[in-house]
Amino acid sequence: MSTTVTETADPSGSTAAGSDAAPARPRPELRSSRRKALAGSLANVSLAAYFAFSLIPIVFILALSLKSNADQTTTYLAFSPTFENYRTVLGIGDGGSSYVRFFLASLVTSVGAVLVSLAIGIPAAYAAARYRFRGSEDLLFTLLSFRFAPELAVIIPLSVIYQQLGLYDTFVGMIWVLQLVTMPLVVWILRSFFQDLPAELEEAALLDGYTRRQAFFKTVLPLVRPGIAAVSLLAFIFAWNNFIFPFTLTSSNAQTVTVSSLAFLGGNQVQFNLVAAGVVMAALPPLVLALFIQRYLVRGLSFGAVKS
Repeated sequence: MSTTVTETADPSGSTAAGSDAAPARPRPELRSSRRKALAGSLANVSLAAYFAFSLIPIVFILALSLKSNADQTTTYLAFSPTFENYRTVLGIGDGGSSYVRFFLASLVTSVGAVLVSLAIGIPAAYAAARYRFRGSEDLLFTLLSFRFAPELAVIIPLSVIYQQLGLYDTFVGMIWVLQLVTMPLVVWILRSFFQDLPAELEEAALLDGYTRRQAFFKTVLPLVRPGIAAVSLLAFIFAWNNFIFPFTLTSSNAQTVTVSSLAFLGGNQVQFNLVAAGVVMAALPPLVLALFIQRYLVRGLSFGAVKS
């Protein structure tokens, strides 16, 4: 009498008796999540590598500003740091320097240009956002073209005009010419902020008895303060970093740090370490201003993300 052995088949088609079970394959969802995790890790590594690469010029300038004259032409990071370069640039100790005076001149001209641009640009941006007429877009584009135009295209007639009007090498002349750089930026950026605000806010204020001016100053302007902070920082950076206009329209009284740093490149020996020290100190005001208005800057950059 024979005994029959019955084999049971599993859902995958393999038999339970006579052979080993086939290895289970990972599910498609698991494979997809692994690929996404790998792609995310590669993206993070790439961003970290790019961030480290972008820091190389900053580290190089900082290291160069701390080198002595004997070590300034070497590319090694192993050197004895010294703060003598900063003392020389600031005129502390032996050897005077006009860097502090030029630094203050840069502050006066840059802040003045930003204030003039805000005083004129805020009402202009509000009018551009709320009032439309024939040719309004062409007018705005013409204003923006002043920012796109190369500075060398207007520097010769400006030099002649400044010489005739007595504005050459004056703070008023520098503030006036630098606001030509910052004004289009202020108008175009703030215009988008005003457009993001619903017009019903002003209409409600007018129904409450406010005048148009009161509705603007008490209702609209407080809501765009983050945008004003953001555009003020950008305008200050553009005015502070400008080189062509101070180089051509000033000589000594209203000269800025972007031009005065070239003084260390002359003479019998090129002093790159002194130039690096001047550059490091010149980069401090925009950095400090950005840290001071950081919370307003973040709100300003994300102001138009959600609309009513």
